[in-house]
Amino acid sequence: MALADHKATFIQSALSANALSFGTFTLKSGRTSPYFFNAGLFHRASLFRSISLAYANTLASHTPALDFDVLFGPAYKGIPLAASVLDKLAGLDEKRYGDVSYSFNRKEAKDHGEGGTIVGAGLKGKRVVIIDDVITAGTAIREAIEIIKAQGGTLVGIIVAFDRQEKTPAKEGEDEVAPRGSAIGELSRAYEIPVLSILNLDDVVQYLKTLGTPEDLKRLEEYRERYRATD
Repeated sequence: MALADHKATFIQSALSANALSFGTFTLKSGRTSPYFFNAGLFHRASLFRSISLAYANTLASHTPALDFDVLFGPAYKGIPLAASVLDKLAGLDEKRYGDVSYSFNRKEAKDHGEGGTIVGAGLKGKRVVIIDDVITAGTAIREAIEIIKAQGGTLVGIIVAFDRQEKTPAKEGEDEVAPRGSAIGELSRAYEIPVLSILNLDDVVQYLKTLGTPEDLKRLEEYRERYRATD
């Protein structure tokens, strides 16, 4: 099955920026991964345009099922994403997205001028989608969810650049290879919302089947088999 155009284009951009790379990488979890994804490398204008458009296409592909008023970018990495993706959405469909707003939080409340912790659109009574680069343990996203809730908004979805589709690390006393869900799956179930991603590990495997090396494909498939989440 061929990848959607925006997925294939995004993989090519990620490879050109070394944001998606293959080799041997030690993750924060301690696992040894045959690949690594770093969205922070999309800092050059052409690459940032590519990732912003990929986010926009992913959101648009889930409309009208996912209906939202505000894109919320958690400080700091989500801030430029929220603004840029909003612009790309309006470019795709001005009628549908022309009145959607963006918003982000300050790390520290401002005690002068307009004050407060939120910049951009107010969240009270709004349907909100959080936009960020990745979800690891989910701690930062949960903090953003609490901010939205405290501001009177309703969380309707989350979108990230990449989903490793990987089970959470074993806790003390747990078997590392025992079946478990992912951090993304846990968030989706806990808050009863969709968590979208531009790409996931299955997409990368599918891409490598056509344009990758047999060695990289074999290592990714073995890693996926060992650590794949149950959700």
